[in-house]
Amino acid sequence: MNLPNPHKQHPRVSKKAWISETAVIIGNVSIADDVFVGPNAVLRADEPGSSITVHRGCNVQDNVVVHSLSHSEVLIGKNTSLAHGCIVHGPCRIEEGCFIGFGAVVFDCNIGKDTLVLHKSIVRGVNISSGRMVPDGTVITSQNCADALEEITKDLTEFKKSVVRANIDLVEGYIRLGEEG
Repeated sequence: MNLPNPHKQHPRVSKKAWISETAVIIGNVSIADDVFVGPNAVLRADEPGSSITVHRGCNVQDNVVVHSLSHSEVLIGKNTSLAHGCIVHGPCRIEEGCFIGFGAVVFDCNIGKDTLVLHKSIVRGVNISSGRMVPDGTVITSQNCADALEEITKDLTEFKKSVVRANIDLVEGYIRLGEEG
């Protein structure tokens, strides 16, 4: 369901994206080609001056919440995965090729390219360098902790890429299914 916000801004969704009919997209939201938005996901840019941009090849899985505060932006870089039930709250910048795990919360932060934030982690008020890994259940609220994160492993890099590939295949399949129906 695509809805305008109180400022009469409407979502802009590519015809080459697939959005579940139970997803809710409100306001100043831009969604590019090859984006998957799963069931019950909510992307909401309804406060004054807020925006959400989801770049090409991203997947926003079931029950994900993306919200942007007044006068802030949420940017999701290309080929990034927002896994089931995570919360991304703006201001927030997530660079390309990232993975935000099940139930993770990211708020008021910048996450560098090719970074993995694993399940049930919290990242708030920090900058995470590219190519890092936040372990399951970790709370990162100081820059010192963010700077001490280890580099992502090869197997987790491959895992991230496989999730993106699987979801782009889903986009293509669902679009074909809609054309046949």
